[in-house]
Amino acid sequence: MWNQIYDPLGSATLSTLAAAIPVVTLLVLIASGKVKAHLAAIIALILANLIAIFVFTMPANMSVRASLLGVVTGFFPIGWIVLNVIFLYRITVETGRFELLQRAIGGVTTDRRLQLLLIAFAFGAFFEGASGFGTPVAITAAILIGLGFSPLAASGLSLIANTAPVAYGALGTPIQGLASVTGLDPYTLGAMVGRQLPFFSLLVPFWLIWAFAGFRGMIQIWPAILVTGVGFAVPQFVISNYINPWIVDIGASLISMGCLILFLKVWQPKELWLSPKLRGNDESAATMKPPKPMDTAKLSQAQLWGALLPWIIVCLVMLIWGTGLFKSWANSIFIWNYPVPELDKMIYKVPPVAAKPTPEGAVFSFTYLSFTGTGMLLAALISGVLMGISPAKMVVEYGRTIRLCAISLITISAMLAIGTLTRLSGVDATLGLAFAATGVLYPFFGTLLGWLGVALTGSDTASNVLFGNLQKITSEQLGLSPILMSAANSSGGVMGKMIDAQSIVVASTATNWYGHEGSILRYVFLHSITLACLVGVLVMLQAYVYPFTAMVLK
Repeated sequence: MWNQIYDPLGSATLSTLAAAIPVVTLLVLIASGKVKAHLAAIIALILANLIAIFVFTMPANMSVRASLLGVVTGFFPIGWIVLNVIFLYRITVETGRFELLQRAIGGVTTDRRLQLLLIAFAFGAFFEGASGFGTPVAITAAILIGLGFSPLAASGLSLIANTAPVAYGALGTPIQGLASVTGLDPYTLGAMVGRQLPFFSLLVPFWLIWAFAGFRGMIQIWPAILVTGVGFAVPQFVISNYINPWIVDIGASLISMGCLILFLKVWQPKELWLSPKLRGNDESAATMKPPKPMDTAKLSQAQLWGALLPWIIVCLVMLIWGTGLFKSWANSIFIWNYPVPELDKMIYKVPPVAAKPTPEGAVFSFTYLSFTGTGMLLAALISGVLMGISPAKMVVEYGRTIRLCAISLITISAMLAIGTLTRLSGVDATLGLAFAATGVLYPFFGTLLGWLGVALTGSDTASNVLFGNLQKITSEQLGLSPILMSAANSSGGVMGKMIDAQSIVVASTATNWYGHEGSILRYVFLHSITLACLVGVLVMLQAYVYPFTAMVLK
C-alpha cells in the first residue's frame, strides 16, 4: 500500500514546480519543433518516472507498472480509433468516393469558410457526441485535408472547432464521470454545464472563421456563422436543461447542420473565399501539392448517395456503438478486465484531494467489441464491401495504414503513459492543489484547473475524474456552489482539448503532416488559453455577480 503525497518537498511552491516538470518539458520540446513528438513524449515519460520515484516517493515498481498501463491504454482505445478512421479515409480515396464527397460539399458551398462551419464545427460535433475520444478531430481533419485545406489549417482549425461539444462527448461520458466522483446528480451537472457552454457554442464559430480568414473575412459571412452558432447553442441549452445530458451533442449538431444547409439555399456570401490556407503566415502551404482541377458537373442522385454512403454508415454505427445498451450487450459477450498486480487498489488518494482515503483503480479493460475503434473498423469494412473493394485489397490497404500510423501510435501511447503515471503518482493532484489555493479567485482558477486536467490527460472525462472531487471539496470550503465548480471543471476542460498532445498527434496523423506537431501546438495554444480564461470569467460572474444563472431547478 502507498498513500499519495502532495507536498513531498515541504513547500507547496517547490512541489508544484517539480510536478510541472514532465508536462512543461513535453510541451516545450514539441513546441520547439526541434524534437519529434514521439521522442519528446518518451523523454517526458522518463522524466515523469524520475519525478514520481525520487520526488513523490512512489515505489519504482508501481511507477513502471503505471507507465505500462498507460502505454497499453494509449493504443486501446485511443490509437485504435485513429488507425481505423485513417483506414476508412484511405479506402474512400482509393475508390474515388472522397472526390465525389468533395464535389458534393462544393455543391453546398465552395466558400472555404462555410465548409469549415459545416465540417469542422457541426459535423465534428456530431462525432464528438456519438463517440468522442479523438474521433471528431481525426475525421474532420482528414476530410478538410482531402478538400484541399492546408495541413495547418485542417489540423489547427479542427482542434479549435472541437471544443464546445466536448463536455457532452461520447453520449455524455464526461458528465457521467464527473457525477461518479462527486456524488452529484448527472442531470443537474449536465444542466449547469448547459448554462455555461452555450455562450461558447455561439462564440466558437465566429472565433473559428476569424482564426482562418481574419476579421474582415468573418464579418462577410456573419449571418451564416450566427445561424450555425444559434442552431447549436439553443438546442444545447434546451436539451441539457430539460431533457438529458446524453444526447446533447447529437441533437444540437444535427439541428445546426440542418439550419446551415437550409440557410445556404437562400443566402450566399457576395464574395467567395476560395483560399485553402490560413490568412497570414501559413508555413504548411509550401508542403501542399498543386490542387487537381475539380469536376464542377452536378452530381447525379446515385453519385451523391455514393459519396455520402461511407459517412452515413459511420454515423449509424457510431450511434449504435455509443449507447449504453449496446455496450452492455457487447461486454456481455466479451470483456477482459486485467487488474494490474501490485498497482490496482494499492495506491490511495488522501485528503484534501479525496474526502477520505480512496483506493485508485488500475485496471486495463479490454472490451474490444464495444471499443469505438472497433465500430469504426466495422463501418470501414462495410463501406469497403459496398464500394466493391475485395477483401485482399482491404487487407493490403490496412497494412499500409498501420505503417502510416506507426509513429503516431507510439507517440499517443507514450503520452497516455505520462497521463496515467501522473494521475496515479499524485503529481496531477499537486498541480490541482496549487489552483485550489487561490481563494476568492478560485472560480476563475478552478475553471483553469479543468483546462489543465484535459491538457494533461487528453480527456474531459479523465480530467473530471481526476479533479471533480477536489472541485467539490474546495468549493464547499470557500462557500461556493459545488455544482457550479464541478461543472466549471468540465466546461473549462473543453478548451484544453486543442492543446493536449494526444489530440495534436491525432490531427497531424489525419492530415499526413508528421513531424510538425510543434507548429500545430504553437498555432492553437493562444486560442486555447484565451478561451479557457473567458470561461473562467463567465464562472466568476456566475459565482459572484449573477448567481441566479448558477441555480439549477430540478
